Amino acid sequence: MRRPLQHPARIVPLAFLCAIAVGTVLMLLPVTREGPGGPSFVTALFTATSAISVTGLTVVDTATYWSDTGHVLILVLAQLGGFGILAMATLVSLLVSQRLGLRSRLVARAESSLALGDVGRVLGRIALTMLVCESVIAVFVAGRLWIHYDYPFGRAVWYGVFHAVQAFNNAGFALYSDSFVRFVGDWWICLPLAAGMAAGGLGFPVLFELARRLGRPANWSTHTRLTVWGGLVLAVVGLLVFLTFEWSNPLTLGPLGVDEKLITAIFQDMSTRAGGLNSLDFNAMNTETTVVAIVLMFIGGGSASTAGGIKITTFFLLAFVIWAEVRGQPDVVVGRRRIAETTQRQAITIALLGVALVTGGTLLLIALTDGLALDRALFEVTSAFATVGLSTGLTPNLPHSAQIVLIVLMFIGRVGTIAVASAIALNARTRLYRYPEERPIVG
Repeated sequence: MRRPLQHPARIVPLAFLCAIAVGTVLMLLPVTREGPGGPSFVTALFTATSAISVTGLTVVDTATYWSDTGHVLILVLAQLGGFGILAMATLVSLLVSQRLGLRSRLVARAESSLALGDVGRVLGRIALTMLVCESVIAVFVAGRLWIHYDYPFGRAVWYGVFHAVQAFNNAGFALYSDSFVRFVGDWWICLPLAAGMAAGGLGFPVLFELARRLGRPANWSTHTRLTVWGGLVLAVVGLLVFLTFEWSNPLTLGPLGVDEKLITAIFQDMSTRAGGLNSLDFNAMNTETTVVAIVLMFIGGGSASTAGGIKITTFFLLAFVIWAEVRGQPDVVVGRRRIAETTQRQAITIALLGVALVTGGTLLLIALTDGLALDRALFEVTSAFATVGLSTGLTPNLPHSAQIVLIVLMFIGRVGTIAVASAIALNARTRLYRYPEERPIVG
């Protein structure tokens, strides 16, 4: 019999709670702060939670508040958090696949090329892929800072490594007070970081499959198809929104040239769905852009990735469910694969739980502050729940009670979807009877 604490739905939250506790204790050390004395407990807890959950929201200026030791600790926590998320999410997905029927297991094995017995190999591939991707990003960023911006070589390397880790792990911390606003339109810095955020937001099951079948999209699994094509659709929508509504905004894209507007829109599009780094001031954006950014943050990135949100597969599975219902089809079909009813219920559950958490968090934030605008509260709450890390500058000015709400949302948003999904999948029970059917009036 499985002990309660051995269930993945309990192991994942407990593991992250332990990591956050250790991180908080380390962040409380006086040596982590620039200047006399150590940080407050809430500041240390918020920063540790944000780093472990690879969110990037901050209550202090990362560049000036923390010392070099503090910056190194943030880097380590974000790297460990990113690796832990990827490893746990990937292994939980493998564990869930072992609970399927024989035919489904054979299909899953053939499509993903991963099996639970290959745990060591899977973790090794995850670590190697992270190292290679982060190294490539660091080379581009460090080289640009060294050659074009005249940074000393050691400082350029450190900044390159730090921000490469933040980009690939979708963490969002920056060693600049304005994040990357000073580098707006710089292709050599923004494009590698955007590519890193996109790769980290795909998820390792997708990356592993693309490595084997990149030129054979017809052979991709349903999960990879939904993640890749769905991600492209969201990327195009986000890009068009940023370009359309901010093109003439004098506080954002307005003063930039056409090429700079394009790279900035690409950077912010990738950052909105995962990364948290920004080269524009979100507080200066038009309302239309902010609304779409909230939706993109809520959707997030790929499953088993460092991105948060309800995930691309959840969103597009629900779209296929709606399409099948509108057309009166008995089955939900994606790429010649029938989607199981249990999977449909999981998608609905995750989406509705996400809506409930964001709605409840927004109401709490407004209740705990004086005169906070709804759109700003919704933006910060969605950013915390989706572990994106973008901000309109509101978070540092919130009272401690409201910051604790965001801490809880970051934790739930990071481990909640994994825990809920695994709990639903692994707790499936077969009934030997069915109740009489009745159809309430819907709609």
